[in-house]
Amino acid sequence: MTMRRPNNRRRRRRLAVFLPVLLAACTVGPDYVKPDAASPVVYKEAGDAWKQAEPKDGIDRGAWWSIYNDPVLDGLEKQIEASNQTLAQSEAAYRQAVALVAEADATFYPTASVAPSVTRSKGSSGISGVKVQPVTQYSAAATATWAPDLWGKVRRTVEADVDTAQADAANIASARLLAQATLASDYYQLRGTDQLKTLLDDTVAAFTRSLKITKDQYEAGTAQKSDVITALTQLESAQSQEINTGVLRATLEHAIAVLVGKPPSDLTIEPAKLTDQVPVTPTGVASRLLERRPDIADAERLVAAANAQIGVAISAFYPDLTLTGSYGFTSPTLGALFSAANTVWSVGGSLSETVFDAGSRSAAVAAARANYDQTVANYRQTVLAAFQQVEDELATLRILEKQAVVEADTVKQAKLAVELFINEYKAGTVAYTSVVTAQATALTEEEAELTILQDRLVASVTLIQALGGGWTSDLLPPAGHLDQAEADKGE
Repeated sequence: MTMRRPNNRRRRRRLAVFLPVLLAACTVGPDYVKPDAASPVVYKEAGDAWKQAEPKDGIDRGAWWSIYNDPVLDGLEKQIEASNQTLAQSEAAYRQAVALVAEADATFYPTASVAPSVTRSKGSSGISGVKVQPVTQYSAAATATWAPDLWGKVRRTVEADVDTAQADAANIASARLLAQATLASDYYQLRGTDQLKTLLDDTVAAFTRSLKITKDQYEAGTAQKSDVITALTQLESAQSQEINTGVLRATLEHAIAVLVGKPPSDLTIEPAKLTDQVPVTPTGVASRLLERRPDIADAERLVAAANAQIGVAISAFYPDLTLTGSYGFTSPTLGALFSAANTVWSVGGSLSETVFDAGSRSAAVAAARANYDQTVANYRQTVLAAFQQVEDELATLRILEKQAVVEADTVKQAKLAVELFINEYKAGTVAYTSVVTAQATALTEEEAELTILQDRLVASVTLIQALGGGWTSDLLPPAGHLDQAEADKGE
């Protein structure tokens, strides 16, 4: 029966599995424990009326923006993944972090080198005067060096690099969510601008009719010239506002183009009405926010990386062991180089320990612990800010919804007032200033109603962003995957 020797890959994996287990008891530094953070049981501003918004059947249900049922927004959002340069930068940083994991993991294993050489030399003839012939020496040797990870320095370094790579993966999700939410907010502001232009177009038409009324009244001798001038001024003011909407719309369209990775000249979004449907996503259990926000996951993984770096700093207090070995051949003739008689070899080991460093290592440990404390504070602050953002948007949506009801009635009454004052002006019972005041009030209230609707849509987008946009910490790449990512790529 013949036995198959395990291949190098299999032996390397076995070494990677068993050696850390054998030496695990020697790993110095604190083991990681996730720090606690403030987490309320429920959201203060959440009411009982929240319900799941249903996405349109024709739109991808995996995309959070599909709850708005807007094919144009859907098409724009899908372009972010492929073309947004900020997202591409974050993805490149993640790939770099994964490569650093592989680089650190490689230090578990010995390094080997080969050094074939040919040397031709001639010595001095000395005072004897005897002629010395040049000598050729051939050699071929392989050398291996290994520094066993006795105190866990390498393990802690790999641990820190894995944690950092996971933080970078969460940072990609944060960058993606920010870009998506920014695009959606810009989009609804653009649609609000489109709606404002429509409102001002209607206002210009109404003010044009009012100007005609004043002219007719003036020609009939029942109105003054000042009424005509006032009506004309009001009309031109509305026309100016209508023209000015083009500035904000162009700016928003350009911003959206950059978000989807296009030059502003390559993107044109046709005007459309602002939707009056404001979907609200369910908030869920408050404590789950810690799992649903990629920025919280990013901050928590950086805490874990900083904790591992404490172990790296502490390992400097312990001696380093280095094992070396070489095996090769040396001969004055190439043909006999690889004969047994010309074999040369050596094995050895060295142990080094720093006996005086003027407090350098102690300072490094203190710095690592201080950095850990910073990351813990940053993590807790990130959690607090996340809950604040959710509470802010919940309150905004709840209050704006109530305001929208009141404002709708205000607009209705303002329009009725305009109609009544125009009829009374035609009858000659009120001055034209009453008409102008009523029209200005009606326009202001209609603009306020539009602003409230736009703000509600933007707050809805921001709430989804605050809740993580459907992301969960389960989407982080597992540590084992990061450990093997580069090795498997090479196989």
